[in-house]
Amino acid sequence: MVAVRPGDVEATLSRVDPLRPVLLLFGPDSGLVRERARVFLAKAANGSTDPFGIVRLDGDEIAGDPGRLVDEAGTVALFGGRRVVSVRAGAKNIVPAVDALLAMPSLEAVVVIEAGDLKKNAPLRASCESSARALAIACYADSERDLARLIDTMAAGAGLAIDRDAREELVGLLGGDRLASRGEIEKLLLYAAGEPRVTATHVRDIVGDASALALDEVVDYALAGLSAEAIEAYRKALGEGMRGDVILGSVARAAQGLHLMRLGIEAGGSVERAIEGARPAIHFRRKPLVEKALRGWTAARLEKALLAVDDSLLAARRNAALGPVLAERALLQLAAAARRG
Repeated sequence: MVAVRPGDVEATLSRVDPLRPVLLLFGPDSGLVRERARVFLAKAANGSTDPFGIVRLDGDEIAGDPGRLVDEAGTVALFGGRRVVSVRAGAKNIVPAVDALLAMPSLEAVVVIEAGDLKKNAPLRASCESSARALAIACYADSERDLARLIDTMAAGAGLAIDRDAREELVGLLGGDRLASRGEIEKLLLYAAGEPRVTATHVRDIVGDASALALDEVVDYALAGLSAEAIEAYRKALGEGMRGDVILGSVARAAQGLHLMRLGIEAGGSVERAIEGARPAIHFRRKPLVEKALRGWTAARLEKALLAVDDSLLAARRNAALGPVLAERALLQLAAAARRG
């Protein structure tokens, strides 16, 4: 098995291994997949004088012509140096092409394959992890520590210092996609250029989606049993142009996540450990309300509440005109159920 452990990823990507010339990058963070692929492709092509040294192939195309990947990988670089092939997997099956590549008696080229989130038994992932000639690296959403390190590195590169509370605020607004996180950080640093430090005010002024922040407030207040605050946040989200059924969908997903955390707590875990282990990470400003909700609900009661929210969500989708009213009623019922706990 040549699945790279998370702690070994950076060292693995720092050099090209001639014994394992095929690299599979996959995972739910598509931005991190693309970023790592771009950096590794540039490293693999370093020193090549061939302007066409990096060959880019579409996965859906080679799925219909499996031999093309072998042909491209076996072609000698026109102007010398290493042949580098980039493959972006699509919806179609490229395993036959990859299996043929891994079976080549001699492979001088470097092949980088970008894929989405692959389960452990996914054929493409299984082929690469079971081959001695391939490396498989999973790209998961950045942890709070990863994001803090990224922020500090980019701020230092821009010649700016960032306040601790600003960093914490920013970490809570990022994650899920590395390239999107980089884009938000770059936007913030450009906005704060010329200032002595990056402050929390800068972060609130320029980073994040106001409607997304309003959604977090709706979810947290409702599940914590704070009716008035939940309705105020709900109307704010409506003012941002969000539909009632979309808001209820977010509430349902959050309740599902809370249900999973409660199951862990009822199996012997602690509230604190459940919050710290949540993925994506819970912003520090949200933690008090999430903790209140976790202590107020049981898994059994949350399951019943979820069924009620799902019924309201279905009704809101079927009747768009009544959607806002149905969603508001569902939020009030959810908050009341939370208080009864």
